[in-house]
Amino acid sequence: MKLHALAEALDLTELTSAGDPEAEITHGIASDLLSDVLAHAPEGGVLVTLQVHLNVIAVASHAGLRAVIFSCGRMPDDDILERAAGEGLSLYGTKADTFELVGRLYELGLRGCPA
Repeated sequence: MKLHALAEALDLTELTSAGDPEAEITHGIASDLLSDVLAHAPEGGVLVTLQVHLNVIAVASHAGLRAVIFSCGRMPDDDILERAAGEGLSLYGTKADTFELVGRLYELGLRGCPA
């Protein structure tokens, strides 16, 4: 599913438009443990997290993720938005909790980390 279509289907709030809205997203990871994200994130995928600090951006960029979705109404500060824009990383926010959001991503056809 294209990133822009995914954001629209989930009614996500776009926080940065730095990434490619036409990027095809097929996999994702939901984790607040950044070492887990580094070890298991699917390249070109999306991360769902509660964490809203600069390390999330560094890890997402290093792991080759296309987007980060902050769940439960968590919103990052401006310095985080600037860093993500500089990394070409799309950021989104939602009031939905992580469990609900991941279920909806699965319904849209995204899967977990490929084997």
